[in-house]
Amino acid sequence: MTLTTLPVETPPAARTRRARPLAGLSPSWLFAVPALLVYAAVVLYPSIVGVVYAFTDWSGVGEDMSFVGLSNFQAILGDEQVMGSLGNTLLLTVAILVVQNGVGLLLALGVHARLKSRALLRVVFFAPVVVSPVMVAFLWKYIYTPDSSTGLNGLLGLEVDWLGDPSVALWSIAGMVVWQYAGYSMVIFLAGLEGVPKELHEAAMIDGAGTLQRFRYVTWPLLAPALTINLMLSTIGGLKLFDQVFAATNGGPGYATETLSTVLYKQAFVFGKFGYSTAIALVLALFVAAVSLIQISYLRSREVAQ
Repeated sequence: MTLTTLPVETPPAARTRRARPLAGLSPSWLFAVPALLVYAAVVLYPSIVGVVYAFTDWSGVGEDMSFVGLSNFQAILGDEQVMGSLGNTLLLTVAILVVQNGVGLLLALGVHARLKSRALLRVVFFAPVVVSPVMVAFLWKYIYTPDSSTGLNGLLGLEVDWLGDPSVALWSIAGMVVWQYAGYSMVIFLAGLEGVPKELHEAAMIDGAGTLQRFRYVTWPLLAPALTINLMLSTIGGLKLFDQVFAATNGGPGYATETLSTVLYKQAFVFGKFGYSTAIALVLALFVAAVSLIQISYLRSREVAQ
């Protein structure tokens, strides 16, 4: 009699153990490798090289440079232009932070109401965000023209040199930035408002709470995550502001609207001090990182408290 050997089915656990080495050759994170390589080549490598250049006197041309240690950073502390631009940057950031988010919140509350035109208003208020900052700067440069009958002076009946007066120019820059990005803050606040349960408002109304009381005790606490995002974005945007300033005033009149970004640009591409410029850029990057960490820590703790 002939015995027939039947094939033995491999248990599922054994198949899993055998398949593991093959699956280990192509983990899901490998799909991110191409993007990571591009990011490393375009962002990480230049950043690391920039940190090295910050300790040299490289002029930006050729390979002739020498290590100067902390001389560039010592020069920053004694550079009145850099210190003045730091003050301008902080003033711009505070103005943008307060006004942009205040206007964005008011716009969000307005379009969140039951208006027939609320969809159109959302598009209109958000439209400036998608326009190039340089185009916005040239548009407002025309609006700010002192002798234009169709500009801001002609509309308000004033005689103000909006971009030529050192005492006004910085706030004029802040105005155009707020005009462009208030719609962005509006959208984030609007997303937060959409997440506020209607039942809470109805319960507050039954308890006799008015409009302001419902906003103070119901809406505002639940807007904490949206507020955190908006404050972070507007702070970082204000600290690294460049396009609008460079296109509208180029830092003028005098140094009235210089920011850290415009100063480091001029040091690199106008005066050929790439080493000094990268030192300013490094200080700016560390300053933005420190402010952002402090801000996010405080705002996150505030969210938890509420």
